[in-house]
Amino acid sequence: MASKKFFSILVSCLLPFLLVLGHANAQCLNLKPGFYRKTCPSMEAIVKKTTARFVRGAPTLAAPLLRLHFHDCFVGGCDGSVLLNSTSNNQAEKDAIPNQTLRGFQVIDAVKSALEKKCPGVVSCADILALVARDAVSVIDGPFWKVPLGRRDGRVSKESEALAKLPPPFANVTQLKQNFAAIGLSVKDLAVLSGAHTIGTGHCFAISNRLYNFTGKGDADPSLDSEYVSHLKNKCKPGDSTTFVEMDPGSFKTFDAHYYSLVAKRRGMFQSDAALLQDDETRAYVRRQAASRGSAFFKDFGKSMVKMGRIGVLEGGAGEIRRRCAFVN
Repeated sequence: MASKKFFSILVSCLLPFLLVLGHANAQCLNLKPGFYRKTCPSMEAIVKKTTARFVRGAPTLAAPLLRLHFHDCFVGGCDGSVLLNSTSNNQAEKDAIPNQTLRGFQVIDAVKSALEKKCPGVVSCADILALVARDAVSVIDGPFWKVPLGRRDGRVSKESEALAKLPPPFANVTQLKQNFAAIGLSVKDLAVLSGAHTIGTGHCFAISNRLYNFTGKGDADPSLDSEYVSHLKNKCKPGDSTTFVEMDPGSFKTFDAHYYSLVAKRRGMFQSDAALLQDDETRAYVRRQAASRGSAFFKDFGKSMVKMGRIGVLEGGAGEIRRRCAFVN
């Protein structure tokens, strides 16, 4: 039994490496809660306090902070590469079109600065991203999960990789399943992690096509509820490139399972939300959470976040511990 369990864990660590990332390593088993217990005992308290200060002052920051962790892990693994600035000879992930709307970098920088004062050169930016995402969700009444730590920071960040690997908001369910499978995430993980859209806002320009010209004939996406189309058109006029719309109207600042009720009613804002109704497994998950008001969602979300947070991590002597998250040492 023990050998089977070890083999199962080992496969889950190596799968992303075998599929796509190229730098996941066999030390994946070393990630663990409490990694900094001896080297920086107060680190989690510092991260929590700093994150809470920002999010309580501006609850809309929670969604961008969660999104930073997603966008980091999906491109080259959870190595903090999304935080790196471009240089004169390299365009970094941060400047890719899907990442140009990312926010919350000031929170990561504030956490890093506080940790450098307390424990210089010890805590990675990649671990900070994972903890800040968890704590931001927790502050707005979402789940709390134990975050395995021990990631190190990567030195490579390429705009082209972000363009190629981040799931676009207009993806269909086949494309989404391929994106998730490529980094070792399951169809259930897709359904669960999509629930992050219970918080935050979306840009009108990202849904304009769904509202005004879905097939090139000036029509709306037929998969959208007609009343919801009218609601969105009131918010987003043709050509609007600046307005934001709540993804979960009425509770976009609170982490809950209401997202699934919206998707079940064909009121998911993005095509990628509507896509969950195109697959038997994801549709069943949506309907189950909508019917039960998300009784299992919080537990599922924590599990999927831990799984995602293990993708392509650098450990041991790989990578570095950045002194400033936007720059390699």
